[in-house]
Amino acid sequence: MIEQQKKNQILIVAIFSLTIIPFLIAWGLKENPNLVKGTTNRGQLVTPPITIAEQDITGFDAFSVNNLKELHGHWLIVNVIPNDGCNKVCLEALLKTKQLRLMLNKELPRTRRVAILYQNPSEVVAAEWWLKDTLLWRLNLLEDKDSHDLYANLLHQENKLETSLVDKLIQNENKELALNSDLIRIKLSAEVLKKIAVISNQPVQDGILFLIDPLGNLMMQYDSGFDTYKVKDDLMHLLRISQIG
Repeated sequence: MIEQQKKNQILIVAIFSLTIIPFLIAWGLKENPNLVKGTTNRGQLVTPPITIAEQDITGFDAFSVNNLKELHGHWLIVNVIPNDGCNKVCLEALLKTKQLRLMLNKELPRTRRVAILYQNPSEVVAAEWWLKDTLLWRLNLLEDKDSHDLYANLLHQENKLETSLVDKLIQNENKELALNSDLIRIKLSAEVLKKIAVISNQPVQDGILFLIDPLGNLMMQYDSGFDTYKVKDDLMHLLRISQIG
């Protein structure tokens, strides 16, 4: 009986340890960001991290409002759209994060894609951005020069995705599923935006990227034109050492 009680006590301690250790690691990374400087140095480590609370976030549109719960407990790959338009640099950055998330393979479910909007574009204008984010990558799968030229052309905001091209890209797929977006669009409080402006040391540029941990800490920043593969290396390292989210 005594031996069984000891085994039960050991089991309880082990279960408790498995629960608390990931959170201790995350807290340690927040309090001692230098611990990851040695290997996650492809972007800029934000020190101290900027903590973003639930009340700092609002959904930009109905889709995002309905999916805000998806942000909780996940690593967030965050694009920034600071202007009224999403130009070539902005759209390329969105498409890079779509590629980045797919490159994570089995770690993909631990992440979510997010876009922070600073302005208030009309629903019609923004809908074109989200449609391009959802579909343009398909053009790159086609090997012919015309498709690649069309892809480059559609990166410019003034060029629209025609209905006929949308239907061609989707082909026989279920249209609702094919157009389903994984990009959650949000607005942030003025207080958080001010903090982001401080770490940028300049007006926020199109095409920059942030990584936010599952506790809501904005901890990494990458400049416009970031290398998708280098960001992936950093993010995979963070996913390995944290084991949360």
